[in-house]
Amino acid sequence: MIDRLIERIAETQNPTVAGLDPKLDYVPDFIKAEMFEKYGETLKAAAKALLAFNKGLIDALCDVVPAVKPQCAYYEMYGYHGVKTLYKTIAYAKKKGMLVITDGKRNDIGTTMEAYAMAHLGALSLGGEAVEPFGGDALTVNGYLGSDGITPLLKICKERDKGIFVLVKTSNLSSGELQDRLVDGKPVYQLMGEMCEAWGSELAGKYGYSSVGAVVGATYPKQLEELRVKLPHTFFLVPGYGAQGGGAADAAGAFDSRGLGAIVNSSRGIICAYRKEGCPETDYAGAARREALRMKEDLLSQIGTIRLD
Repeated sequence: MIDRLIERIAETQNPTVAGLDPKLDYVPDFIKAEMFEKYGETLKAAAKALLAFNKGLIDALCDVVPAVKPQCAYYEMYGYHGVKTLYKTIAYAKKKGMLVITDGKRNDIGTTMEAYAMAHLGALSLGGEAVEPFGGDALTVNGYLGSDGITPLLKICKERDKGIFVLVKTSNLSSGELQDRLVDGKPVYQLMGEMCEAWGSELAGKYGYSSVGAVVGATYPKQLEELRVKLPHTFFLVPGYGAQGGGAADAAGAFDSRGLGAIVNSSRGIICAYRKEGCPETDYAGAARREALRMKEDLLSQIGTIRLD
């Protein structure tokens, strides 16, 4: 997975992942009106509106942004209709050539984690055929249960060319309450990062990074830069750009000298760009594309041309 992601980033010259976190409030009124008229004021109508919104975004972004990151919670809140929309969103993005990082932050051990791994990254054998329940390319996971919660994922990652991103130094304000605590003189986030390096040792890709990545926020640029040095084989998923206050200069420390090593997430900044622009809501997808291209240039101004050599 990591080689496919890196190659797509280099091809588009864009280390951006668009977070598809579609609250119903973010969906333009003309889409909601159509779905509510057709399906009534129901969860089904809400989920249908999210799917239409997502498809418009994917159509506008698929040739300029390498990946999307749907956050499961924004779909689960609409019940089984929303979960169906998550499935259809993943399938549509992949059909359009995008990689999909499913943002589930799953966290459990043993057979329960095996079930999560199978659901989001694996395939079930049904009637002699392999069927992917969700079909994501990567999954965000919480590693704070230790190796018991990660080992079940590694086999599937190796066999099916999938990846994971482990929470290391998250972008939220209170992350330091635990993650900055010292254990044997090292902050907890550094210890978790070192575990990512170890977990990824058998999943190395050809560009120097493994399929066990780390979530490290742009809101903590000093720690981000520090971890880039200490975790040379760990690819970063970087939240916190835009709405959370991080900028391109803050995210720059995540990248190596080739412009590789990270992909930076923007959710509201991209999917709600039409509101910031003040353009007609019917042009929401065009506004998302313009914001994604602006973000691309912002990041490239800090890291330069992205190279594979």
